[in-house]
Parts: sequence; structure tokens; C-alpha cells
Amino acid sequence: MTMNMVDIIRKKRDGYVLSREEFAVWVQGAVKGEVPDYQSSAMLMACFLRGLNEDETFDLTMEMLHSGDVFDWSDLEGTVVDKHSTGGVGDKTTLILAPILAAGGLKVAKLSGRGLGHTGGTLDKLESIAGLSVDIPEAKFRAQVRDIGIAVGGQTAELAPADKIFYSLRDVTATVDSIPLIAASIMSKKLAIGADALVLDVKYGSGGFMPTAADARRLAEAMIDIAKKAGHKATALITPMNQPLGMAVGNALEIAEAIDVLENGTGARDLVTVVLSLAAELFYNGGKAESREAGLELAKQLLESGVARDKFYEMVKAQGGNLDFSRLPKAPLVVPVTTPKAGFIAGMDALAVGRTALELGAGRRVKTDVIDPAAGLVLYKKCGDYVDKDEIIATIHCRDARQAAAAAVMLSGVIRIEGEAPEAEAMVADIVE
Repeated sequence: MTMNMVDIIRKKRDGYVLSREEFAVWVQGAVKGEVPDYQSSAMLMACFLRGLNEDETFDLTMEMLHSGDVFDWSDLEGTVVDKHSTGGVGDKTTLILAPILAAGGLKVAKLSGRGLGHTGGTLDKLESIAGLSVDIPEAKFRAQVRDIGIAVGGQTAELAPADKIFYSLRDVTATVDSIPLIAASIMSKKLAIGADALVLDVKYGSGGFMPTAADARRLAEAMIDIAKKAGHKATALITPMNQPLGMAVGNALEIAEAIDVLENGTGARDLVTVVLSLAAELFYNGGKAESREAGLELAKQLLESGVARDKFYEMVKAQGGNLDFSRLPKAPLVVPVTTPKAGFIAGMDALAVGRTALELGAGRRVKTDVIDPAAGLVLYKKCGDYVDKDEIIATIHCRDARQAAAAAVMLSGVIRIEGEAPEAEAMVADIVE
């Protein structure tokens, strides 16, 4: 008997468990245009209100995964790895992590996204490099992964097309905040890339995707359960996003910071800690290290020796980028922000800092907005650091003096200075296997 979409919606609305076949009717029908948006919206709301159990979440993910192309790397020698971050402010980890992994002998096939709202996008950052293309045809993408071990490009329309349909509907139907739907959305795209091993960076806090570490852990557990059922090795790190990661926020500024870390083998403690921790997981799960500790040491050695830097240069050149990084876009105005009093930085609202960068032109409010690659800000201090009165705590990079003045006021209002140093925050709060 042919399954009726109305009956499937009613079944989930009434709290019953759906079968894989019923999810297939929905997903395949949505992609083919046979299930209209109003029925998918109703279905999403039913899933949001009634929830999905682990088997339902897996079945939905698999149907979304197979709604389009799935990469097959069986003809490639070596272990293909991938990383996903739930995003944040100043999150430039891919730019440093991917070259470290490739330098250590893993194959990095990374399909990234663009920024929206306060969250930056890896593709926008990479496009700050003159000539670099992230629109890589599949044949070239595969060849680049095979030949130099690393490629970072944009997601194609053929990859998990059902997710694109459902994601756009969730955004306008108040069904975003559902852990099963979030997990299915992320994992359908990640598993479609076909990596042998995957690491997830699930962020929490004021600028993170989830508000608390406990929420982040629930999402991580849901995604790891999907990966396990699908036969993929995966680990999730729970990391804080209560202040920007690293020192720079803004596309070209973050590229410059990432290059600085790769060239000097060190950088902001929070950024380097997260990068090395993610690398340790993939070296361990990817068979290049016998333990996490050994993976961490390998990652450190590759970063500090300059081997990872050379791999980054190789990737940039392969994707048409100019290695003269002095040509990175620079803002005509660089305005300092000073501290109103002496003391310790007790707090720095990551979300507010990200919104400040957005106002400067470093991000998009809607997908059609044009980004200013030179816009953003650079911090000189982080939480726990001591500052003197009138010390320069940040610089604002933009094209308009009025923008700069407004941003300076915004930034001053979100950096809290107190008489005592706050307790240091662990950069890896938890690991979910």
C-alpha cells in the first residue's frame, strides 16, 4: 500500500515512532518536489514537538544522506578524515588543523560553509587570499586530496540536498532548536563526504551553537551515535565559546592570524589548544598515533617544525592562491580601543564581539549580503589577562569613521574588567566517543 504523507505527519504528530520507509517517503518526496513545503513544515514541527528517538534520528539522517551524492574514496590510498565545528566567533581552526593533518599523512577532504550572522565561514576567510578558489569541481577536489592530501572547498548542490530544503524551512518555522534535527542536518552532510574518521567540535557558551556544556554534550552524543551506527569512527570535543577563539575576528584578519600560527609554530593559547586537541583525535582515530597523547605530540611537532606551514602553502597554491600574503585585504582605518580602568579581564561576550564585527561588515545578516574581507577587529588581551588604565585592548578595522566609533562603544561595553582574575576555563571541557 502506498504511504500517504498526511498519514505520516499525523502518526508523528500523535507521538508514534516512524519507520525508515516513512522517512524515505518524506525525504525523497521533498527532493523530487512531490512533497510540498507546507507538508515538510508540518512534519518538521511534529518532529520538533514529539521528538525523535535514536533509531528515528539515524533513519532520518541516512535518508537525508542518500538524497544526493555520496563521496566514495575506496580507490584512494590512505585514511580520509574530516572535521566539523558548530561554529563561533574567531573560529579559524580548520585553517591550521587541516595542514597539520595532511602533513601527518592523513587525507583531508574538507567541504566548508560560508558565514551567516555572528558566525564566520571558512570559505569567506580563504577567499581573502588573492586568487584562491573554493569552487573546486569534484574531479579536481578528489585529485587534490589524492596528490597533496588536502583540499578545502564549498559544498555542492548535489550533497545532501534534502538538508538544504529542511534547513531553510526550519529557519522560518521555529524548529531550529531540536537536537535530533540538528544532528541529522550536520551528520547527513558530514557522512556524505565519506571520511573514514571524523572529529566534531561542539561549542557552547555566549557565542556557541549550544548555550551550555550539558546541551553541547547531548548534541555530541546524538551525532556520535549516528556515526557509530553508520560504521564511522568519530569523536566529539566539547569546547567553550564564551570569548572569541584566538585574537582576530574578521576574514582577512583571521587568515593572517592562522598564517602567523603556522609560521611561528605557536599563537593564542586557546586557539592552539583546540587545534592540537582536534588533531590528536584524528591522528589517533586515523591510525597515525597509538594514543591521544602520541597524536598530540605528533601534531605539536608538525606545527612547530614548519611542515604544516609548508602544507598550507601547497594547498593555497593548488587552489590558485597567491603566496604573497602581504596582499591580504587591509582596512583603511585601524582604530584603537582602550581600557577605562586597570584590572583583570573577567569576561568578554563572544556573541557581542561577533555582532560588533558583523556591524563593521565582516559578516552577513542575510545570505545575499556582501562581506568586506578587511573588516573586523583584533584583540590584544583575553580573559584572565591584566590591563592598565588606558591600555590598548583591541583595534577596529573598517572603512568608515562612524562605524569605528560605534564599534568602539559596543566593544567597550562587552569587555568586563574586575579586580580579581577569573578562574581559567578549560578549552576542552569534555570528550564524547
